[in-house]
Amino acid sequence: MKYKIKIFSTLLVMLVAFSLKAGNEFCGTRNTAFKAGEAVSMRVYYSTLGMFIGAGDALFTTTLEKFNGKPVYHCVGEGKSFSFFDNFFRVRDRYETYIDTATMLPVKFIRNVSEGGYKAYNNVTFNHSAGTAVSTKGVFKIPGCIQDVISATYYARNINFNNYKPGDRIPFDMFLDDEVYHLYLRYIGKETIKTRYGKFRAIKFKPLLIKGTMFEGGEKMNVWVSDDPNHL
Repeated sequence: MKYKIKIFSTLLVMLVAFSLKAGNEFCGTRNTAFKAGEAVSMRVYYSTLGMFIGAGDALFTTTLEKFNGKPVYHCVGEGKSFSFFDNFFRVRDRYETYIDTATMLPVKFIRNVSEGGYKAYNNVTFNHSAGTAVSTKGVFKIPGCIQDVISATYYARNINFNNYKPGDRIPFDMFLDDEVYHLYLRYIGKETIKTRYGKFRAIKFKPLLIKGTMFEGGEKMNVWVSDDPNHL
């Protein structure tokens, strides 16, 4: 059984075939989508035999703090499985990112996850001017405008999808587990979706996933966010 809960980016982890270089869309934007004090809760469901069963909860919070004397957004994403699903695939994940409010680039990232029998801890400090990321395992070279898995989600909420047409790819670079990944969001288009809370205009895209403990790699996830300035 695969229990599927992911700190998105909603990743996600919430995330262009134009003549842009990779990462350009993820450079220099101004935040208009969220502000300090925001809290977003999500219920994660497991699908089996045509039924959706509540499997866990995820919570994302944002506060305004100082890091090395500069204002930053401290964004925390936590996910955990319900006690019943703990018997099959126990999840206790916590992700933190500190985002420079002026550049919308991460300055620090912490990942502490427990997914089934897999556990991982990573603490990364970004030095964008030097082009390095210092983690618990060493110093790594990084390209400009790189994001972590949580900062990419918040940055992507500020993308103006009106600039793209269905099928376009929006590329970005992500640093995760001491590696640089060249990823993208594929913009699918806009549509009206029906939910238990009513009908909503939504933006649909497919993120390129990193193969890991809970997902296969590739464009196998559909994501819908609200077609409004918040992009939730």
